Amino acid sequence: MTTQPSRLREYHHSIGLTSPAAAKSYLAGEDLSHEVGYMDALNRRICEVLFRINKVVDRRVRRADLQGFCEHNIFRPYRIVGHEGLLPRLTSFEQRAEDALFSWLRGYAICRYFMPAVSRIFSVPHASISQSGNSDLKNFETFRQTPEVELEFNREGKWLRIVLQSGFQGINDIKEHKVRDARRLFEERGIKTICAHIDIYNGQMAFVPLDQIAENDAHFVTRHQMEWQSVLSIDQNYFKWALIDALPQLEELELGI
Repeated sequence: MTTQPSRLREYHHSIGLTSPAAAKSYLAGEDLSHEVGYMDALNRRICEVLFRINKVVDRRVRRADLQGFCEHNIFRPYRIVGHEGLLPRLTSFEQRAEDALFSWLRGYAICRYFMPAVSRIFSVPHASISQSGNSDLKNFETFRQTPEVELEFNREGKWLRIVLQSGFQGINDIKEHKVRDARRLFEERGIKTICAHIDIYNGQMAFVPLDQIAENDAHFVTRHQMEWQSVLSIDQNYFKWALIDALPQLEELELGI
């Protein structure tokens, strides 16, 4: 799937944004005042983004109680962070503490929102999926990582692991150590790992079989935005689902499972 300019405009229009520049600013919260109430405004922005996405995705993915979802996955985690006194410690690479927490909560909420989509695509009951990842909101170390959700389940006698992550500015990467971990897991336990990456800016989702990525893959690059870490730049060919389209069939993902 290739994101054509007309397709990108259609997506931005569908979620109420007028231009690529406006979309990047809105998703990053750059238009919000840094005065009193800044963090509250950032939290509300995450909720607004989810409400806009919820209007355009496949009906099978939409959440009926989205306000409750936001309370549980945005406002409640924020209160825990405040109660534990973590906010002043959440400075990140070239970010103030409020912006670092906004980035974390934004990714955390988006990943959790799309978990049912993964369940439906792979035809696996949600109750049979085990979840790990950044779930201990009282642990400072979890906020020093990119928010993601790891899902593991058995499908037709084979175990699969899904690493669910998100991006908001059109730069879509996977940390190199995630690729190494996937290869090791496959070699040691025969479990395949797929990174399901949600590109909110371009309105698309990629499915990358991490255990099949070679060590010398030409798409490994070093990103300034990722604190000079080595990352795998996600090739456009891996993007199989435009969020404004119907959910894809598993066979369309070409994952070899």
